[in-house]
Amino acid sequence: MSSLLTISSSIKLSSGYLIPRLGLGVYKNDDPTLACEAALAAGYRHVDSALGYKNEKAVGEAVRRSGIPREEVFVTSKVHSLRHEYEEAKAAVEESLSNFGLPYLDHLIHDPKSGKEKRLETWHALVEKQKEGKLRSIGVSNFGVNHLEEIKDAGLPTPAVNQLELHPWCQQRDITEYCAANGIVVEAYTPITRGKYFDNPTATRISQAHNKTPAQVFLRWSLQRGFVPLPKSSQPDRVRAKAQLYDFDLTEEEMNTLDDCDMGEAGAVTWNPVNVP
Repeated sequence: MSSLLTISSSIKLSSGYLIPRLGLGVYKNDDPTLACEAALAAGYRHVDSALGYKNEKAVGEAVRRSGIPREEVFVTSKVHSLRHEYEEAKAAVEESLSNFGLPYLDHLIHDPKSGKEKRLETWHALVEKQKEGKLRSIGVSNFGVNHLEEIKDAGLPTPAVNQLELHPWCQQRDITEYCAANGIVVEAYTPITRGKYFDNPTATRISQAHNKTPAQVFLRWSLQRGFVPLPKSSQPDRVRAKAQLYDFDLTEEEMNTLDDCDMGEAGAVTWNPVNVP
């Protein structure tokens, strides 16, 4: 596996665009400039932000200053539930575009908490913005199977991605299996559990076997499971360390052992709204 995956690895989305397999998360990072610069210099080509994070301007500036061609960097933002509604969602997209200072973005519905009617209006707004060329790939975050089925039943395009809390202790298998069956790529946020499970005996044993940190093991698990992990860090050295994932493989036994750590919803680190009506 290590010989097949590199920091340049990507997956082709249903939109036709490529999504890099490793992304930098910038949640709760008021000034992600240094982290973004370190990530892009280390080979990351994917940054995940959101309008609600209030750091889009800094991310956009880092991308522009990097000198990397715009089309080579996957930059995500999101429309949170307080902005869900057709016209309001379109205005939120325009606000994000202005903040980033970029000609187009990749965009998600941040959460499903607004209710069915507003969710569908917001999805329709993203579809329209995609047609205008303002958005490349569009998707959702924290959507359960019922929310994804709503989009299908409405006859609207299927999301290209669904972003979920995913790590060995919270695997959300019903949703990830649905996504796999419907061509939806799964992005994993909180992939290193915010350190909650670093001292777990299984994590410790596997980390020591590979001379890696638990964070690197959890990210490798995510990659080998076919997900797109989005580790967060504000420290450049940690950003670089989280990219050191391509010189080792987790064995089938180790993968299965980590799979057995799944605690379902009880293993989640953040509140996960996938079960909202």
